[in-house]
Order: sequence, then structure tokens, then C-alpha cells
Amino acid sequence: MTTILQINAAARSQGANSTTLANETVARLSAAQPGAKVIVRDLLADGLPHLDETVIGAFFTPEDKRSPEQNAIIARSDALIAEIQSADTIVLGVPLYNFHVPSQLKAYFDWITRARVTFRYGEDGTPEGLIKGKKVYVALARGGFYKDTPNDSQTPFLKTILGFLGMTDVTFIYAEGLARGPEAAATAFAQAREAIAAI
Repeated sequence: MTTILQINAAARSQGANSTTLANETVARLSAAQPGAKVIVRDLLADGLPHLDETVIGAFFTPEDKRSPEQNAIIARSDALIAEIQSADTIVLGVPLYNFHVPSQLKAYFDWITRARVTFRYGEDGTPEGLIKGKKVYVALARGGFYKDTPNDSQTPFLKTILGFLGMTDVTFIYAEGLARGPEAAATAFAQAREAIAAI
């Protein structure tokens, strides 16, 4: 059975454009793969803590020396990693906040990026991502127009972090100009839906 993992990164629980696009992408994929299992991870609801001394301490403490609190942190990280490792396809719904990804998504990547678990370095220092064999779709919703400009810091970051973890088969779906009025928003959604239909 194919497993699709949808990760919603918006800071709004209802009505987020990026979530709408992610939902439509998953619907398209599910229609093409009857019986697919869909898992939805809502990063806003999860409330993952940002990295601090406690979390980093747990990540770098040997297993036999961890405190109960550190074991709980590792268990939460392990569960997130197992979830993404079990997925065949990953769909990210990502809005643009202040020229970058939401802090919830950055926290998520911080919780799943662990040495010798989701990446490792070879003897020559070359990194190897350990989350392999995934197809990733990233649905990006933006109020202005940033694609292929120096102000688009999201796309390079997402390519880098996903690739570092081993996910290199990534398709980006853009809806831009959503804050430029109803006509621009309609055009943006139409273009994004064309890209989704072509999956």
C-alpha cells in the first residue's frame, strides 16, 4: 500500500492557502493510487519546541546516559522520523512568512535531522542523507511574486535540507500573487491547479 504523508506548515488552522494546495495535491495523488494511506501532520497543532539546550542535549547524549526527559525527547523525534521514513510520497504545504518557511517547519526539520539517524558523513566528509526513495511535492503559497528572484529564499533552503536528508526527487508547485487582488489570486490558483493536474 502506498503511503502519502501530508505536512501542513501554516500558522493558520483554517483557510490557509498552502494547506488548500496541499490538500488538492494529496487528492490528486490519492485518485491516481486507489487505496493509498494518507497521514496528515499538522505542525501548528503539534507545537514542536524550537531547538534549545534541552533538546540538543538529548540528541547528543549517549543512549545509556539519557535522563527520562531526554528519552521522551528522543522518542518524539524517533516517531517523526519513522513516520517520514514509512511514507512513499511526501506533500508539504508551505506558506511564505517574512521571506522564509514558517518556524514550525524549521522546528520540524530540526527534530528529524539527526546525525547517524537521518544523515551521516562518509570517511571523506561527504554527507549522505538516509531518508531515501521518496517523491516530494512542495506546495508554496505566496502573497507576492518571488519565484526565480533573489528574494526567494524558500526554494533553495527546501532543496538543500530535503536533499541533505536524502530526498532529491522534489517537485515545487507555486501559487504566487495571492495578495495582489482577486484576479491575481484566481490566476495563481489556476496555475497551481494546472501543475497539480499534471502530476
